[in-house]
Amino acid sequence: MSIIETEATLHEAHRDNHTHRDVNGGWLRPAVFGAMDGLVSNLALMTGVAGGALSQQTIVITGLAGLAAGAFSMAAGEYTSVASQRELVQAELEVERGELRKHPADEMAELAALYVSRGVEPELAREVARQLSKDPEQALEIHAREELGVDPDDLPSPLVAAVSSFGSFALGALLPVLPYLLGATALWPAVLLALTGLFACGALVARVTARSWWYSGLRQLFLGGTAAALTYGLGALFGAAI
Repeated sequence: MSIIETEATLHEAHRDNHTHRDVNGGWLRPAVFGAMDGLVSNLALMTGVAGGALSQQTIVITGLAGLAAGAFSMAAGEYTSVASQRELVQAELEVERGELRKHPADEMAELAALYVSRGVEPELAREVARQLSKDPEQALEIHAREELGVDPDDLPSPLVAAVSSFGSFALGALLPVLPYLLGATALWPAVLLALTGLFACGALVARVTARSWWYSGLRQLFLGGTAAALTYGLGALFGAAI
């Protein structure tokens, strides 16, 4: 095999195997964690009420109220948080845009100095900075990435964050209530379905972590089950006291 063929083979192998998981989590991370939040909080809320020996109707109303309150709270919190972050970034981008307009030479020198600090030869760094600074919008994007760590063209949407948080939380919170809505008269079907959902969510989280699916699933099952058991005990304690 020739040297050229060997190098080509190595390059193909590197290309085929040099892949990474999505370390940012993409849509999966917020969706799964929102569902887990809804599952744990509503399961714990319902088991706490059930521990107080209250009626089935009270447990169902509590679960539905917890679903609605939690979903709206998550949506409002996400919208406010993301909107505030977006407004802050946009304000800083306006500051940077003004600096590029008023002091283009200083901003170009700043960009060149940044490349030099990363190991680029000074002359080459100045030439790269000069060429990149020809387009004001491109220069703004580069300065935003380097100085603020954001992409001006890929800012998060408050509405998307709110809707996704609402939906994922509501879906998770619905699982403990669902058996009652389908005619169940005991708590155990709701607990069983919720714990199954917790294990499934934990297993999905393994897609964005280095853990195995069964470890992540069992960990979430344990945490959610512990929360439900503790609130059930507290409900029983307070119910007996009242």
